[in-house]
Amino acid sequence: MPFKYYIIYKPFQVLTRFGREEGKASLADYFNVPSDVYPVGRLDYDSEGLLILTNDKSLNHRLLDPKFSHEREYWVQVDGAVTGEAVQQLRQGVEIAIDGKTYRTRRCQAAIFETDPTVPERNPPIRFRKLIPAPWIRLTLGEGKNRQVRKMTAAVGFPTLRLIRYRIARITIDGLEPGQMRELDKKEIYDLLF
Repeated sequence: MPFKYYIIYKPFQVLTRFGREEGKASLADYFNVPSDVYPVGRLDYDSEGLLILTNDKSLNHRLLDPKFSHEREYWVQVDGAVTGEAVQQLRQGVEIAIDGKTYRTRRCQAAIFETDPTVPERNPPIRFRKLIPAPWIRLTLGEGKNRQVRKMTAAVGFPTLRLIRYRIARITIDGLEPGQMRELDKKEIYDLLF
């Protein structure tokens, strides 16, 4: 069977799998792909954005094995007027809990968006509070621990309200809306990733 490669924009509150779980939407509710195609990695149920789907086990291995580091860029809307000091802490690495143990995140790129990025409306939207700002920051990581971005922003005092994975290496969700998919060929996806 030929290898298949898809990039998708996973909507908010959708499980990163094709199997069903009572009361929760899954990728099967949005995307029709061959039965041997699976997501590479994951995005939390309450996160949105870029996912790669494939049946190429070699690609899966190269993207998930930590020794093949690649950038992942997240657009994160946070609760409160995030400070330059907090952004600097994110860049340097912060302590978070992973599997009950303290873990110090690697250095990363972090910046506050000067103007809010253009993103699709979320349904339901984040809660709006007139007196509390909800700015966006851009975080670019070379690692991907479970719920890492949310734990990082909470560690510096600004909990995540909305989280969108915008980019993996040179693949972005530009041109896709939540629930949309684009098929790529092998050369295209490997050129963009490696």
